Amino acid sequence: MEIRPILSAMMRNKTAPLLIAAQVALTLAIVCNALYIIRDRLSTAARPTGADEQNLAEIRFYPHRQINDIADMQRRDLEAIKAIPGVVAATWTNQVPLGQSSWNNGGLTATRGDQNSNLGATLYFNGMGDSLIDTFGLTLVEGRAFEPDEFQEFNPQLDQSQPSLVIVTLSLAKQLFPDASSYVGKVFYMGGGDDAEGVRIVGVVERLQSPSAPASARAEDSVIFPIHYIDPFTRYSVRTEPGSQDRVMTQVEKALLALRNDRVLLGKRTFVEYRARRYSGENMMAGLLIAVTVFLLLITASGIVGMASLWVNQRRKQIGVRRALGARRQDIIRYFLLENVLITTGGVIAGLALALALNNFLVSELELPRLPVTYLGLTMLAMWILGLLAVLGPAWRAAAVPPAIATRTA
Repeated sequence: MEIRPILSAMMRNKTAPLLIAAQVALTLAIVCNALYIIRDRLSTAARPTGADEQNLAEIRFYPHRQINDIADMQRRDLEAIKAIPGVVAATWTNQVPLGQSSWNNGGLTATRGDQNSNLGATLYFNGMGDSLIDTFGLTLVEGRAFEPDEFQEFNPQLDQSQPSLVIVTLSLAKQLFPDASSYVGKVFYMGGGDDAEGVRIVGVVERLQSPSAPASARAEDSVIFPIHYIDPFTRYSVRTEPGSQDRVMTQVEKALLALRNDRVLLGKRTFVEYRARRYSGENMMAGLLIAVTVFLLLITASGIVGMASLWVNQRRKQIGVRRALGARRQDIIRYFLLENVLITTGGVIAGLALALALNNFLVSELELPRLPVTYLGLTMLAMWILGLLAVLGPAWRAAAVPPAIATRTA
């Protein structure tokens, strides 16, 4: 085999092989971590919220003067919305998934007085109108929705206690009661103090993502209260029949503006738009990293091609002598391919150490998960294939040079 003469030739001229190996190592380290970050960002951006996003929209109003009949205003608004053909369900709520502005509470615990809990959740208020489960299109996996007599009107200007019944997400229920197989009827406490009020679970939904939708597993830790919060700022979530959203929301806007002239329209947005806005950063980062990855691979491939072409020109006489002594074209091609494999392998070994070091930095600074071994293996294989493809052209041209021309001196 030609490994020994190849190594001897590389030892006589170390600069070119070292440059190629360093380029391979740097490319492997960056590409490996970049691909994993791309997958992580895209999978985060593709997470389901639990809602019927394609048919869900919201509309928001705020008064420009004091309104004394807020509850009556909202009741008439919802009656007008539900009278529009194509509306499946509509309700008032304090926040929506992916809306980014959220109401939260910490210190949730299954034991009263436990002040060491770091478990928190976002708080959804299911106010006037249809059930939040029906309006959002959530999947109820256990228990029931709220009964009409369980809803409570909450005026922030008055001292009122919170309702004692809640609906929680499956994710939150499992964290509160890790050993339970059923959660309906379970009681947990909010606040962690000795005077924390207990709330009883009456229903569990499969998932309901929070407005902030963090990248962690906490994104689905949500609680639904049967609260109608008396606030002049009103936001109505409207679920429409498939294919009718644009028409319905246009009619909703006209109907609500026609009811009163003492408020302004703050905005109207579909949940598809909410998703695009919330995950614009993740999608932009993924796009940039894809561009960087492609650019690095092209630079590495062009570097290998250029260096291989230079080696061919420098060793034309050596190639001609070998051809004159009986070496076949495939022998010349095999020589250059084997030489490239040895150089690439050296770069891959160095790149593995560099990739792990870079991943350790990303884990500590950006809280990214550890790099799976499969990504290292796939990137190593890709670098070997890239190196072989890049050197194949120069090797083929070298083998095609006739011995008489290759041995000709200037």
